[in-house]
Amino acid sequence: MKKLIKGLREFKSSYFSANEELFEQLSHGQKPRVLFITCSDSRIDPNLITQAGLGELFVIRNAGNIIPPFGATNGGEGATIEYAIQALDIQQIIVCGHSHCGAMKGLMKLDSLRVEMPLVHDWLKYAEATRRLVKDNYSHYEGEELLEIIIAENVLTQIENLRTYPVIRSKLHQGQLSIYAWIYQIETGEILAYDPQKHAYVLPQNQLLSSEIDETLLSPPLNSNVEIHFTKTQQRPFQSSGELPIPTHEWFPMTVLSPEQMERIYRGSATK
Repeated sequence: MKKLIKGLREFKSSYFSANEELFEQLSHGQKPRVLFITCSDSRIDPNLITQAGLGELFVIRNAGNIIPPFGATNGGEGATIEYAIQALDIQQIIVCGHSHCGAMKGLMKLDSLRVEMPLVHDWLKYAEATRRLVKDNYSHYEGEELLEIIIAENVLTQIENLRTYPVIRSKLHQGQLSIYAWIYQIETGEILAYDPQKHAYVLPQNQLLSSEIDETLLSPPLNSNVEIHFTKTQQRPFQSSGELPIPTHEWFPMTVLSPEQMERIYRGSATK
């Protein structure tokens, strides 16, 4: 606590004093550009990793960067989403998972949490679609590799949950909203961004679309007319007709899903 109190004094005497004009402007209202949804993990700082300025990000944080489907709960996530999109007119959303996520480790052994952490157990049930998807389709993976997969799948699952909110569906239908899927790698400081055209998580610098989005949002959005696929990429870069190969290290290790599985899991992704 002494360290925090010392920090408060330093903030007031240095940072605040040097930016009084900015704080005066912020006192009259906020106009963030991005809704950033991520985990409560203490190792993640959205403003730090994006180098966003004060007032630029509107942030939702909870265990596992989970968004319960519309109507599933009266928790703060839904109200915050609605306020961000309707009242603040935010037009870009990032759902950001991260490596070594404790919530996703818990999801992998959900039953063991029932007695010792019943509230955590109940909360993680909102990621049941992720758990079942991974259980049914990635049974041949284990350990850290399986954890990486469940982290990546969960980000996409939560984006599907986002789409169940009326305000989100309406804005997507009007072409007034873009959603991005990110994975933050704690050990390297890098972000992997889901690229629906290349069907994988890749380094976002390769998809810079400066004419469409801010430089901090380096990946194509998951708009409502995009089909989501996965391609096996463990031993070689992905290659198919009409697509350029990508260096193997830029791909997130995920396996092939059949068209039937993709339709079942991501139903609604390709429709408005």
